Amino acid sequence: MDPVFSRLLETANSVILGKEQPIRLCICCLLARGHLLIEDVPGVGKTTLARTLAALLGLKYQRIQFTSDLLPADVLGSSIYDATTHGFRFHPGPVFNPMVLADEINRSTPRAQSALLEAMEERQVTVEGETRPLPEPFFVIATQNPNTQIGTFPLPESQLDRFLMRIELGYPDPRAERELLMGEERYALLPQLPVCLPAERLLALQSRVRDVHASSALLDYVQALLHFSRESPLYQNGLSPRAGLALLHAAKAWALMDGRAAVLPEDIQAVLPPVAGHRLKLASGGGGMAETVAPLLRDVAIP
Repeated sequence: MDPVFSRLLETANSVILGKEQPIRLCICCLLARGHLLIEDVPGVGKTTLARTLAALLGLKYQRIQFTSDLLPADVLGSSIYDATTHGFRFHPGPVFNPMVLADEINRSTPRAQSALLEAMEERQVTVEGETRPLPEPFFVIATQNPNTQIGTFPLPESQLDRFLMRIELGYPDPRAERELLMGEERYALLPQLPVCLPAERLLALQSRVRDVHASSALLDYVQALLHFSRESPLYQNGLSPRAGLALLHAAKAWALMDGRAAVLPEDIQAVLPPVAGHRLKLASGGGGMAETVAPLLRDVAIP
């Protein structure tokens, strides 16, 4: 693995114990200029992971607590009358930060959730008829609780599709949990974290992702995965062309983290569950992320 990412992962793992694979997927998602959705039960470290990444990247971040009474203006900002200038002055909302933590996004109404749609897709927002660009880099890390819990509003498919990846943290293993119980409070460690990947270096690495080579045979494999999802009776719906692009971009970022200049089929398989898991639904209903993508990994042959 590239030394830059090795140091980043090692430092993050010192705070978020026993979650090396989810942390690597988080970094891969950010490297591919995507947005990340972390879904799990309360208390497993979703918010701590987001704050850890912000500290390691040296990015100013803003946390938005999504509640049922949250309004779009609370996310985007609004114009307030200024008595000194006798005019209205726009006050930017928390979305105008390089990293935005949308905490418990599915506890707000669809109206508030939709405030992030343009920001995540276009990296700009239109407020009161004026379009305003967002900073670069710009990442949205959203957390959500399972939809079976009280007081949640499921994200619509159009909103889910804006997230490059959806991951789950799960409960820690016994060794990591014991270390967590005996160790220092996780939040107390955050101010001590060094900046491992400054914003300027991150932007340069994001540009390099586009240059990672994908062979014709590799593209055949991606298309075979898309075709299988659309034609198989196992799924209610197939993967869109945008999902195919997301899969390819994530695989390129995964390859770059390994220090390679070309994508391998193993890179596609590594990022397929978090990229496709929230975009597919089994015809039988239900099913977790691993169960949903298992037929793709099992039945689609590698060229």
